[in-house]
Amino acid sequence: MKKLLAVLVLAACGSAAMAADVVGNPKAAPNKIEMCIGCHGIPGYKASFPEVYQVPMIGGQSAKYIESALHAYKKGDRKHPSMRGIAASLSDQDIADVAAYYSQQNAQSRK
Repeated sequence: MKKLLAVLVLAACGSAAMAADVVGNPKAAPNKIEMCIGCHGIPGYKASFPEVYQVPMIGGQSAKYIESALHAYKKGDRKHPSMRGIAASLSDQDIADVAAYYSQQNAQSRK
C-alpha cells in the first residue's frame, strides 16, 4: 500500500511540474484562436447567449490573466457556458499559446 501511495504522489508531482513547464508560443496560436476572434475580435460586441453580455477585448491583457481565466472556465469556476466549452477543448499548451498571442497585442486592440 505504501508503494502505491508513493507512486501516486510521485505521479502527481511529476504532472504538476510538467504543467508548470508549459511556455506559451504566440507563433503557434493562429490556428488556435479561430474560435476567439468571432467574439473577442469585434469592438463593442455583445454576445446574446446565455444572456446579453459585453464581450471583453483581450488583446494586450497579461498572459497570466488570460491563462488564469481560461483555466477557471475549464474547471468550471467561471460559468459562461460558451467559454467553458471552448476552454475545455484546449490543452495547457493551447492555453499558454493563446495567452502569449493575445498578451503581445497592443492596448489599442482592446478598444
